[in-house]
Amino acid sequence: MKQFDGLTVLITGATGGFGEAAADRFYQEGANLVLSDLTEEAVDRIASRYDSARVATLAGSVAEEKLSEDLVQLALDSFGSLDVAVNNAGIAHPLMKLPQIDSELARRVIDIDLMGVFYALKHQLPVMEKQYRERGRKAAIVNVASVAGVAGAATASVYAAAKHGVVGLTKSAALEYVRRGIRINALCPSFARTPMVTKMLDAQVASGQATRDEAEAHLTRGIPARRLGEVSEIIEALIFAASPANSFYTGQTIQVDGGMTAT
Repeated sequence: MKQFDGLTVLITGATGGFGEAAADRFYQEGANLVLSDLTEEAVDRIASRYDSARVATLAGSVAEEKLSEDLVQLALDSFGSLDVAVNNAGIAHPLMKLPQIDSELARRVIDIDLMGVFYALKHQLPVMEKQYRERGRKAAIVNVASVAGVAGAATASVYAAAKHGVVGLTKSAALEYVRRGIRINALCPSFARTPMVTKMLDAQVASGQATRDEAEAHLTRGIPARRLGEVSEIIEALIFAASPANSFYTGQTIQVDGGMTAT
């Protein structure tokens, strides 16, 4: 039996980087999928890979609370349960010192990266708790934070602040629900080869600040492994955190960072 057979997995930010890879892996492991991202076109592109009976989609911004409420209801209406949530949607701002960051951009990062996770938890937790109380059905939540959520990040201050907030929400909610059948952990990768990171590198090259090799070397200078992580490596940790076999694992930050936080 596959480890997520018959379980319903909700993934935000499902059309790029970690979200897309996570959707593929959970599907291969037997899960039914509820997928969300900003546009219908992008979500439909991912959903077209799968059996239509095992996938439901809804486009929207996680910065709008209604989306989180509607996604939970979609999971219940489509598959009768919500067993795993991967709160992955997020954005980053260009690397720059704090006074240079536009205030509206800072607000947008906080609204998506932090408030988006708050809204998700607010609507996911009561349903998961009810399932456990009425049916003994356990659940898991993985909030995608960042290594910037457990350490300072020069030139990424607002992003780091949002991800520190995600870690704080994760640990606090894990304590609130540890005896209610719900495990909650935060995935904290360092820079990985995602579209977000590629876009960041491309911007530095386009501005003339560095060549591609120089930009990547600068980005990975604080990683003892001296390379970007691969998406597949991050997904292995995500699956580990979400797996029903890990029933004693909650309230943790999972750093997948090439040794970055070991120093």
